[in-house]
Amino acid sequence: MAETVLEIVAAHRAGTVTPAETVARSYARIRAHNDPAVFISLRDEADAVAEAEALAAKGDTSLPLYGVPVAVKDNIDVFGLPTTAACPAFSYMPGHDATAVARLRAAGAIVIGKTNLDQFATGLVGVRSPYGVPRNSFDADLIPGGSSSGSAVAVAAGLVPLALGTDTAGSGRVPAGFNNIVGLKPSLGLISTHGLVPACRTLDCISVFALTVDDAWAGLSAVAGPDASDSYSRNRPLGKPGAMPPRIKLGVPLPGQRLFFNDKEYEAGYEAALARLAKLGCDIVEIDIEPFYETARLLYEGPWVAERTITAQKLLASDPNAIHPVTREITVGGLRPTAIDAFAAFYKLERLRRVSDYIFAHQVDVLALPTAPTTYTVKQLLADPIQLNSRLGTYTNFVNLLDLCGLALPASLTSKGLPFGITLLAPGGQDARLAEIGRVFHADTQLPLGALSLPQPPMASMPVAAADGEIAVAVVGAHLSGLPLNGELRSLGARLLEATKTAPDYKFYALNGTVPPKPGLLRVDAGKGAAIDVEVWALPKTAFGAFIDGVVAPLSIGTVTLADGRGVKGFLMEAAAVGNAKDISRFGGWRAYLTQEKSGSPSP
Repeated sequence: MAETVLEIVAAHRAGTVTPAETVARSYARIRAHNDPAVFISLRDEADAVAEAEALAAKGDTSLPLYGVPVAVKDNIDVFGLPTTAACPAFSYMPGHDATAVARLRAAGAIVIGKTNLDQFATGLVGVRSPYGVPRNSFDADLIPGGSSSGSAVAVAAGLVPLALGTDTAGSGRVPAGFNNIVGLKPSLGLISTHGLVPACRTLDCISVFALTVDDAWAGLSAVAGPDASDSYSRNRPLGKPGAMPPRIKLGVPLPGQRLFFNDKEYEAGYEAALARLAKLGCDIVEIDIEPFYETARLLYEGPWVAERTITAQKLLASDPNAIHPVTREITVGGLRPTAIDAFAAFYKLERLRRVSDYIFAHQVDVLALPTAPTTYTVKQLLADPIQLNSRLGTYTNFVNLLDLCGLALPASLTSKGLPFGITLLAPGGQDARLAEIGRVFHADTQLPLGALSLPQPPMASMPVAAADGEIAVAVVGAHLSGLPLNGELRSLGARLLEATKTAPDYKFYALNGTVPPKPGLLRVDAGKGAAIDVEVWALPKTAFGAFIDGVVAPLSIGTVTLADGRGVKGFLMEAAAVGNAKDISRFGGWRAYLTQEKSGSPSP
């Protein structure tokens, strides 16, 4: 069954599943998941299904989110559902959708409910809510992360494939890291915050949670754009991700500045992630990250604490006990700073912004940091709510102050099977660049989707952009990521560009007697064959000779036509070998064939 946004939309367009069936499945999964702390409010199922049926009746299957169920963090207005910001005394019924929600609906999405959060979006932990603590999708003893706790868990558990969160100091990234999903924190002003309950209005972003980078980008594309109703909206070109650029300079902290609070598993996970990025063609550049840490400390020292207090100010005065004790302690602190304190902080921030600008202009293209330095149990957080929360913001608190965009990515699982994630950061306006790197990195990890124990689908096709000095090479068999001969490509300095398909001009065969087992791709008349899964790798020209030197009959290197008509070098087989080979074209790819062989199930 389709799980990702792109798979669901494709299934709806093909007519194999209806939008109403997909929406009903979300409600069935919510009941089966049986965690009342994930959603604060749900739409009536019959109403949501009726909306999906009405959408299908209109017949416009071109909508980018056609029939996709989505969840929305409950500090973002959805018409017909209360907005609580996880504070019942604050609750109100909005008169219209937030701009981002209205754009989701216009793109064909079906909103099914409002998700739980740390009250007033104050926290990175997910435990500061009178509506309960959503279960971490991997270990119920661990915090889910916050403040967008419900949205992250809903996606990781497969309740919805897409959800909106928010991010002021890491709320759209930390819960993604703790739940093995993607958290996209856009550039400031790229998504309208009209209809969002402010945490810090000058820093707030609406963020996107999804199972893959391609899905997160689909969500961002649907909701991004300037909005005259939002005075902090900016007209920032969104762009579109292409192939992963070569030789990206990735900034990482000096070894002595890498903070993990004695979490050896996360420390090892970070080292492994950097090694993976290097193998994918990135240049790892160690830098002094102290200016970013200094910026992070500003967030809870100056005017931004006072800014957090604005939304809760009336409630603090009239009914302070209606506010969560920890949230109350933080927001009361916002009453103390003076105007002098605020201007001193503004001056310091401007100095640090110049340092950040210099680092990105002269030293690195992108930062690659742990999403969080460690994680904690719910019990630990309740015993020490302020300090442990602060630790979780080590690598996130400075980001919006410096107008950086961010992309939180699953990176690995610890020895206990718990997620570890990294975040890519770049100057505002470079969201597409992060997606170009992040989608390839995530695909290369071969991690399952969220907590669903399902493999990632192939990346959506992007234009191949082998750099000068490189040759694009398509592989179809044992050289695919994770298969026995993939190490040959990596040892020669190749980097993965994309996963895609050939044109439907090929027959696909399992060759007889090869070790390891290999397939062969045979060109037939145009349109008379099958579209076969391939990966396209960028191989240094200096290594191309060594690579093809190992190719033996009945295989050879020729030109393979991809689904979009591009031609790249790739493996082809000689027609004379067909008689001793098994036609496996119906499987559409080598992985699918191997899966069938491993399971021992009969061939279809």
